[in-house]
Amino acid sequence: MTQATAGNGKKDQPTWLEVTSEGFSVTLKYPTELCHSVVDKVSMRSPTVREIRAADVASNGDAEKRELLLFSSLTTIPTADLETLKYRDYRRLQAGYFRLVDEDEL
Repeated sequence: MTQATAGNGKKDQPTWLEVTSEGFSVTLKYPTELCHSVVDKVSMRSPTVREIRAADVASNGDAEKRELLLFSSLTTIPTADLETLKYRDYRRLQAGYFRLVDEDEL
């Protein structure tokens, strides 16, 4: 017996992730105080080449710092606040980012 798959051939998307043409939103598992407000959702827009290059330069070769700086720029959330996210929620941001920047058809 075979199972029917939903959708049009694209990778299944988790219920906590909403991707748009401009970016994505993730629903947090653990509501967190970010920018002086408790939130349960974080949005990130698509990066420009300039922003990726700026994060590269500012991080001085530190990959984790580069990612935090880039995510901070794309969400307008300070890096210190991003560091307060539970790891599970940070992984959701990473998953959304990589879906956003990966080519759909490859």
